[in-house]
Amino acid sequence: MSPAIRNWAGNITFNAARVHVPSSVERLREIIAGSRSVRALGSGHSFNAIADTRGDLVSVAELPRHVEVDPAAATVTVGGGMRFAEFTGAVHRAGLALHNLGSLPHISVAGACATGTHGSGTGNGTIASAVRSLELITADGEPLVLERGDPDFAGAVVGLGALGVVTRMTLDLVPAYDIRQWAYEGLPYGRLRESFDDILSAAYSVSLFTNWRDDRLEQVWLKQRVGDPQPPLAPADWFGARPASAPLHPVPGMDPANCTRQGGVAGPWHERLPHFRADFTPSSGDELQSEYFVAAEDGRAAFDALARIRDRIAPVLRIGEIRTVAADDLWLSPAYGRDSVAFHFTWFPDTRAVTPVLDAIEEALEPFAVRPHWGKLFTMEHERLRSLYERYGDFEALTAKLDPHGTFRNDLLERYFPAGG
Repeated sequence: MSPAIRNWAGNITFNAARVHVPSSVERLREIIAGSRSVRALGSGHSFNAIADTRGDLVSVAELPRHVEVDPAAATVTVGGGMRFAEFTGAVHRAGLALHNLGSLPHISVAGACATGTHGSGTGNGTIASAVRSLELITADGEPLVLERGDPDFAGAVVGLGALGVVTRMTLDLVPAYDIRQWAYEGLPYGRLRESFDDILSAAYSVSLFTNWRDDRLEQVWLKQRVGDPQPPLAPADWFGARPASAPLHPVPGMDPANCTRQGGVAGPWHERLPHFRADFTPSSGDELQSEYFVAAEDGRAAFDALARIRDRIAPVLRIGEIRTVAADDLWLSPAYGRDSVAFHFTWFPDTRAVTPVLDAIEEALEPFAVRPHWGKLFTMEHERLRSLYERYGDFEALTAKLDPHGTFRNDLLERYFPAGG
C-alpha cells in the first residue's frame, strides 16, 4: 500500500493501492498494460473523486516536458502533464497566445481539458475548444492519436480520463496580445439585472464576484484586450460600480499579492487572463468548489433564482463568481451546443455543510437545464445528468470501444456512466 495522497483541496484521500510517477511514456505504457485499474492524476485540482481509483494511480507530473511551438501552423504541442505556467511564456515569446486561460496557471493542460475547464468571455470557448489533436495511451498500453475531424475526437477531448492517459496535446494559437485588467467594486444587483448581457460582454474577459449576502456584487474584474474597439475603462461610475482604489483579491480581506496585475497596466495575455500569478501558489486545502452552467439566454433568470436562495448559499461561501463561456461541439463540455453563463462557488472546507446547499442550488437551477463542472462538487443523479447532453450515449459507446474491460473506470464513472448505459 502506497502512502496516502490527497487532492489539491485535501477533501479527497485517494484509495489507490499503488501510486506511480513514471518519467517516460514507455514506462507509462508498461504500467497501463500491466494494470486492471488505472487513473491519471495531474495537478490534483479536482474537488470530487474523478481521479480516484482502488488500483493504480499514475501521476503524469514527471513525464517529459515537451513544448513545440509551430508558428506556421499557429499551434503548440505540449506534454499532457505540463501546467500552463510551464509553457505559456514560450508561446508568448514566439508571438502567439492561447485564446483564453483559467483562473489558475498552476493546473495541468490535460486535466483542464478533460473536465471542460474555462476562463471567461462571451466569445471565448473552454480551454478544450483549442485542442487540435491529442495522444493518449489506451488500456492495452498502445498510443492513439485523435485529430479534429476524426469521428471520435469531439468525444475524447473532454474525456474525464475515461478513455486513456493523455500524453500529448496540440492546441490552436492566436497572435499574441496584451491585456489591461481593471477592478471595480459595489456593482448593484439591480444594475446587473438591467444590463446583464452588456456587463458580461463589456471586455474580452469579465468576472463578477459576489458573496450572495448583499444587494451589490463585491467586485467586477474586466480584462480588456489592448487594441479591441471597446470604450476606455476606469470611469468614475461604471454601471453604478466604482473603480477599485487598490489591488484586490477575489476573496475580500485576503492579500492581493498573489493576484495578477490590476489598475489598467498592460501586460502579456498569460500574465493577465488568470486571476492568480504563476509564481504564487493560491490557497490549498482552504476551500471547496462547485460550478454550474446555464444557457446564456437564461443567465439573468438563473441569477434571480440563486438570489432567492442566497440565505442558504451565503453562510458556507467564501466567494461566488459569474463568468461566460462560448459554445463548443465537445460532447461532454458543459458549454456543448450553447453559449453559457457559469456560476462558480468557492466554499468553506466543510463538505457536510456544503452538500445540502448544492441540492438547493441544483433544484433552483433545474428549470434551466443546468450542467455541473465535471471536476467540482455536485450531487446530481445519473438520469438527470444524462438528459442534459445530446451525445451522452455516444460517449458511453466510445468508452466501451476504447476501454472494453473498464481499465480506466472508477466509482464516479460507474455512477454517471454505468456499464450498459
